[in-house]
Amino acid sequence: MPFVGQKTIKVEYKDAQSGSQRVDFLIEDSVIVELKCVPGVLPIHKAQIISYLKTSRKNIGLILNFAKNRLEIARVVNNS
Repeated sequence: MPFVGQKTIKVEYKDAQSGSQRVDFLIEDSVIVELKCVPGVLPIHKAQIISYLKTSRKNIGLILNFAKNRLEIARVVNNS
C-alpha cells in the first residue's frame, strides 16, 4: 500500500501560500493518518485532522492513539 510519511501540505489563502502543515502519513494519496499517544482523543485532535483534511482536499482521516492497552481509532470525515 503506497504511503508518504511526514507529508507537507501547503496552506493557501486567496491564491497565496500562507504556511504549511505536516501530516504523519498520507495513505494512497487519500487517507490522512495521525499518530497520537495521549490519554484520550480530544476535540482538539479531531479539529487538527479536520484542518488537514480541508487543506489537502481529502475526505477521510484516522487518528490512531497508542496510549491505552488497546489501540484507539477515531475516524474523521471531511463533510465540506
